[in-house]
Amino acid sequence: MKNLNIYYWFSTVLVLFFMLPGSIMNIMQTPDWVAVFNELGYPTYLLPFLGVAKLAGCIVLVLPWFKRLKDWAYAGIFFDLVGAVYSVLMVSGFDPNMSLMFVAIAAVLVSYWLWLKKSGQI
Repeated sequence: MKNLNIYYWFSTVLVLFFMLPGSIMNIMQTPDWVAVFNELGYPTYLLPFLGVAKLAGCIVLVLPWFKRLKDWAYAGIFFDLVGAVYSVLMVSGFDPNMSLMFVAIAAVLVSYWLWLKKSGQI
């Protein structure tokens, strides 16, 4: 059980490592993110909304009180990452730098699976 807890927190911190900086930059509407959104054809008014949603998801993942919301947070983060990969693929094709996104998606899936296992749901 102790190893399971260590692996869970390692994968969850990895998810936070991928999601928190982007959420803060989205909320602040940094020029880099505005350029990315313009290149992808998305309106920039979505930036703060996505940033707050990502930040809320990260908070829910860390705090122990939101057991029911954790499913939603994991789903939201997963769909955000998959949507980002899909958007880049449709606009500019495959880029080898995108392989880091697959690591982030894998971290979300591992963290979710370990959370389910840790909480006795599987």
